[in-house]
Amino acid sequence: MFTGIITDVGEVIKQDAIPAGQRVRIATRFDPESIALGASIACNGVCHTVVETGLLWDGRNFFDVESGKETLDLTNASQWEPGSAINLERSLKMGDELGGHLVLGHVDGLATIVERKDHPDSVFFKLRAPGNLARFIPTKGSVALDGTSLTVNDVDGDDFTIFLIPHTLANTAWKEKKAGDQINLEVDMMARYVARLSEYSPSQQ
Repeated sequence: MFTGIITDVGEVIKQDAIPAGQRVRIATRFDPESIALGASIACNGVCHTVVETGLLWDGRNFFDVESGKETLDLTNASQWEPGSAINLERSLKMGDELGGHLVLGHVDGLATIVERKDHPDSVFFKLRAPGNLARFIPTKGSVALDGTSLTVNDVDGDDFTIFLIPHTLANTAWKEKKAGDQINLEVDMMARYVARLSEYSPSQQ
């Protein structure tokens, strides 16, 4: 379980194909001694299991994760390559502040950035959601985009908009995002449950 509050921006150091999919090494500020093997870290919003930790040749910390075929098919993990910036969040602990919203780390699909406009005090993004997910994205609702908890500003069909403040841009990989980029989308689980309940009919009992 996560909150969508990014606590580090990692850098992909290497990406290797493995029989199950891919293995990626990510440089991080996280102390490797504090990361247990098998721990969960959200990488661009995708919950991954840590399989190795250590120090790089340049003294930076790293951890390795592996992505299976389903993850590569449903997320932008297949596009990670050396130099890619990755939003990172460690799993929520009991008693931690819930600063964003509850995020499972189970990406539903890929949204595409349609437009970016930079303003002095914010950056505007318009994104297009897959048609089967758009109904779960309400105006002023929450979404996790590349692991970042964000509030939806407006909705128009499959398109929705967000505004990012300078702090978010400075502390996440969003500073590099542009039109055409594919973004991991996890809809708010409460919106999903409400939609499912609205489909329920007593006759189905």
